[in-house]
Amino acid sequence: MIEINLLPVREARRKADIRELAMQVVLLLIITGGALGIVHSRLSDELDRSSARIRQMENDIEQFKPQLKQVAEFRAQKARLEKKIDVIEGLDSARSGPVRLLNDLATRTPDRLWLTSLDAKGKAITLKGESLDNEIVAIFLRELGKSEYFVNVDLDSTELGKEKKGVRLVTFNIRATVANPTKSGSDGDAEAG
Repeated sequence: MIEINLLPVREARRKADIRELAMQVVLLLIITGGALGIVHSRLSDELDRSSARIRQMENDIEQFKPQLKQVAEFRAQKARLEKKIDVIEGLDSARSGPVRLLNDLATRTPDRLWLTSLDAKGKAITLKGESLDNEIVAIFLRELGKSEYFVNVDLDSTELGKEKKGVRLVTFNIRATVANPTKSGSDGDAEAG
């Protein structure tokens, strides 16, 4: 029988297995390093692009700061002008309000009725006057009730007054509240005037 020494073959196979395992480990390290390199490269590129966008946005912000300042100044100036316009409109309505109220009162006053006193305290107004008879006073009350300038029109009293040139006059007292007319009514008056 022939004897064969298998130890060198086993030894050679073991060495080949170790070399193969080492080559696999080296290949795995190379592949892992390459993958890490690619991922690092992509992340680095993305970081560079993001940094470039941030720098561009910061430059744009710096470039538009003067315009933003101008816009803020224009808004502040607009607010000041709107306040001035509101004040002017308030003064205009305050200036023309009493004129319109007295004009309305004059146009609603019938013939043969005379106002002798007009007293205003806040929004309350008291009218005193004389008329030829009670029917004319009633007509005057109805007319004032139709007015957009007077609300809560109420007759306080009527009395026979003094005699003038042979005619006995009726004196009266009327209370009312002054109202703010609607915008459309006052605009129509302004256009008519």
